Amino acid sequence: MNCEEAKKLVHAYVDRELDLTNSLEFERHLTDCDACSKEYAVLQALRSVVGSVYQKPSAQLQNRVMSAIRKDVKSEARPRVLSWRWIGVAASFALLGILSWGLFRVLSGPPPDEALAREVVSSHVRSLMANHLADVPSSDQHTVKPWFNGKLDFSPPVIDLADQGYPLAGGRLDYLNNKAVAALVYQRRMHFINLFIWPSTDERERAGPAETLNGYNVIHWYQANMSCWAVSDLNAEELKEFVRLLKSKSAS
Repeated sequence: MNCEEAKKLVHAYVDRELDLTNSLEFERHLTDCDACSKEYAVLQALRSVVGSVYQKPSAQLQNRVMSAIRKDVKSEARPRVLSWRWIGVAASFALLGILSWGLFRVLSGPPPDEALAREVVSSHVRSLMANHLADVPSSDQHTVKPWFNGKLDFSPPVIDLADQGYPLAGGRLDYLNNKAVAALVYQRRMHFINLFIWPSTDERERAGPAETLNGYNVIHWYQANMSCWAVSDLNAEELKEFVRLLKSKSAS
């Protein structure tokens, strides 16, 4: 695959519309072409920004609007003109409700966990856009782990998963949740995984639900008094497998 062919497929790849064969060929091309890799990273970032603008109305509001419309349509006793008038009124109330709900979301802000998840995704996107994935680029855990000494007030666990298909690519300092955190970078084919780690007062070994934000998969869990966040455009199943391997090696 050459650059001209890759440029024709990049949008479909970002939207995950390519078949497996074309996806693998596209990823192989990105490995050898810095220009196309940067274009892909920019499109991913734009997709994230555009996706963050959309606010979906609540299911309760949608159900109320649809219920009002269905009742009006089923009312055969009323003149057709009156029905359309009520549909217009229902639509107006729906629009008003959606705008009010959106304004409430903007003013009140998202819940703490959701806000932090969005902050995690934004940091992941920035690392791709600025081509600053690692302050210490290395696949050696014995090089990456000591690099954090003196830069953080904790020692992040650095685990080698190269044999399992998730090689370490390096580490860097980042800033999340109003504190300096460790960011470990792993790779899966052409996909990068940012693993953010910082101390937590929550001593329970538990995991939060996996979620998707602006096209990126995010998994949050607590382990060994650490809060851990993994984020990537890697498919959800492989990211879950990455987290499972991390937990298993950490426990052993």
